[in-house]
Amino acid sequence: MTSGQIRESYIKFFEGRGHIKIEPAPLVLENDPTTLFTSAGMQPLIPYLKGEPHPKGKRLVDIQPSLRLQDIEEVGDASHTTFFEMLGNWSLGDYFKKEQLSWCWEFFTKELGLEAERLYVSVFEGTKEVPKDTESAEVWKSLGVPEERIFYYGVDKNWWSRSGTPEAMPEGEIGGPDSEVFFEFEDVKHDKKFGEECHPNCQCGRFMEIGNSVFIQYEKKEDGTLSELPQKNVDFGGGLERMAAVVNGYSDVFLTDVYEPAIKAIEKKTGVDYASSEENAIDFRVIADHL
Repeated sequence: MTSGQIRESYIKFFEGRGHIKIEPAPLVLENDPTTLFTSAGMQPLIPYLKGEPHPKGKRLVDIQPSLRLQDIEEVGDASHTTFFEMLGNWSLGDYFKKEQLSWCWEFFTKELGLEAERLYVSVFEGTKEVPKDTESAEVWKSLGVPEERIFYYGVDKNWWSRSGTPEAMPEGEIGGPDSEVFFEFEDVKHDKKFGEECHPNCQCGRFMEIGNSVFIQYEKKEDGTLSELPQKNVDFGGGLERMAAVVNGYSDVFLTDVYEPAIKAIEKKTGVDYASSEENAIDFRVIADHL
């Protein structure tokens, strides 16, 4: 399955569920001083996530080119890039966890044909202010995900805002708990330098995150606490390059058709084979990402 086919399938899937396709925002946003580049599909939608009516309605879908320079030091491994295309769907105060997670599961297992047995999920473990997300866990169980493939993590892994954890959010920033989906590469052995036990958020390469459903329902107040937004929103983001990798059986996003032309061009220019060593592969990935 090509990246182009995944794009087409994703848009068609959510259009069939009442979503209206919107045009992606420019990579450099106008009238937004918060970041230099568009780093997430939700960024141009912030006024509507806060309650302002969107001219296209409450269900939206798009594919947003994004640039995250905070990940630049991670580039060189098999899954991180600074530039990527984010497949996104939104509910602006319409549907919530049950519909979103069910559709997410259906898209991955039916549309992309991923083996359900190789998918793991994570949910928010809760804080003093925000309760443990047992609702999402129960939805996953109803979809057939066994307890042993559901993992709970804290704000460093299963909370999303543009600023990071709730403590780092400035006044007026919005965010919320999220639920992520991971694909397991059974042929990748766990490296204990990343920890004694492997788990979905382990960085050894056995797992790759392929989708994140964020439940944006909080805003940071002036006194540092979180208040609930007037509406509960869904903000899904899934990396196209990672989806293209797992659907084709690659644990390396740079083997996909997205990066293949760049990798081949670097091989031709340097006379070096990408797969000749891990050290060479790291160099190739950095160059390909920055190109």
